[in-house]
Amino acid sequence: MRAAVLRNGEMIVRDDVPDPQAGFGQILVDVKACGICGSDLHFAKHGSTLVRLIRSMRGGPALGGSTVDVGRDVFMGHEFAAEVLEVGPDTQGPKPGVLVTSVPVMVTMSGVQDLAYSNDLPSGYGERMLLAAPFVLEVPNGLDARRAALTEPMAVGLHAVNRSAIAEGEGAIVMGAGPVGIAVIAALARRGVEPIVASDFSSMRRDLALRMGAHHAADPAAADVFDAWDEHAGGRQPVIFEAVGVPGVIDSALQAAPPKTRIVVVGVCMGDDSVTPFWGIAKELSIHFCFGYELEEFSDTLRAIAEGEVDVDPMITGQVGLDGVAQAFEDLGNPERHCKILVTA
Repeated sequence: MRAAVLRNGEMIVRDDVPDPQAGFGQILVDVKACGICGSDLHFAKHGSTLVRLIRSMRGGPALGGSTVDVGRDVFMGHEFAAEVLEVGPDTQGPKPGVLVTSVPVMVTMSGVQDLAYSNDLPSGYGERMLLAAPFVLEVPNGLDARRAALTEPMAVGLHAVNRSAIAEGEGAIVMGAGPVGIAVIAALARRGVEPIVASDFSSMRRDLALRMGAHHAADPAAADVFDAWDEHAGGRQPVIFEAVGVPGVIDSALQAAPPKTRIVVVGVCMGDDSVTPFWGIAKELSIHFCFGYELEEFSDTLRAIAEGEVDVDPMITGQVGLDGVAQAFEDLGNPERHCKILVTA
């Protein structure tokens, strides 16, 4: 079968790879749509750094990339919707032809493996892949594959909002309106949080933030987001979501945040960073780091999209086939052109 793979840790190529075969507890699926995630862009540029950081981390969850050899071909693509082709032997699962999605985790006889970055298991940037039967969810309400594929990234936003414990009467500042920030905004809007003040240097992303539920969107080059908050929030207490993932942003939030504010870090910074503890201490600020989502949040997000509670259409700014994945990685570097590009069958 055909698949797009990361080769030599630096380039995306389309190649022919062996067809996966469904074993016990597994379901073979035909990939219909897969979103290109920002973490995949990071891995394509900083894969060796990510693997080193994961391996040097003591404790924590088993993250994708911990066993990956970036010197070999790496399969990627973890935001997917697919059609069932075959259920493995002695395995219960949806019938062939049913559209499904899943958290990107595979269970094998040797243990749990992550589908985000793998040398051995094809993922969403391929024609077919294997899914773990216990994690497979049928896509409800006739939802199409393009929208269903966005379940995974939107669940990240829901998890961040849940971790924030944002309460009635509190508003939100969202720093960064890339895909992660947009997912946070959508989850906040679904919860009825008001006001939501977003910031991004990209005019396209600011417009998208407003379409997805933000009440105001500031250009940091022209107006500080905290000044915009003071102008529009009417004295309310904000919860701050840092969705930029660039060194220095957390520290700037500490400097500008109102006293006793919670800062929720959902942007993934790949480099070293530094903060000024005095600002956090003097104002008794709290920082919460969050990653991924719970299984319940994933299924709740799928339901919300299928029932029209969350409209993901504005996020989809492009579609490519497997031969266009490499160019799509380049195109996503321009925030004025794209939010989410889907790889479609």
